[in-house]
Amino acid sequence: VLSWTAFFAGFGMTSIATTTIVYHVQPFFVVLIGVVFLKERISPDQILWMLGAFLGVVLASGLVVTHGHADAKWALGIALTLGAALLYAVATILAKGLGQQRAEITVLCQTLVGVVLLAPFADIGHPIAPASWGWLAGIGVLHTGIAYVLMNSAFPRLTTPVIGILTFIYPVVAIIIDWALY
Repeated sequence: VLSWTAFFAGFGMTSIATTTIVYHVQPFFVVLIGVVFLKERISPDQILWMLGAFLGVVLASGLVVTHGHADAKWALGIALTLGAALLYAVATILAKGLGQQRAEITVLCQTLVGVVLLAPFADIGHPIAPASWGWLAGIGVLHTGIAYVLMNSAFPRLTTPVIGILTFIYPVVAIIIDWALY
């Protein structure tokens, strides 16, 4: 829950592309946690894949700031996004460790905790159009719920380097969508 809160806060302080790309240093956190705490091994090929992906993250993120774009707000957005990435990496490792736990139960518990923690911040006095509820259900169930169930069911069967490498598919799609739509 804190991961997503920090992630979405980063959008308003940097850009969608920068936040999304910086957030995707989380595979490195996943691999690092896996190597240090789970004693997993990483092969030279996996190291090369990760370094190549990291180079892509750096080049695409705008972390090398030019033309005076860096300010305190931008730096805070980057810091929040890095914190979100670390928290998501920890959640990934925890999901990996659940093994026999059914993924849909894990996702349901995470969602319920999120509802309870974020409910005090909801603007319930503001009317919501019926179409918006449809979009919320579609995004929440299809794009998030099903994706998270699938990911959480796969994590226990994958090594952290494989999880890390597979995670880099998302930022490529996000950059293309950001470029095309915004």
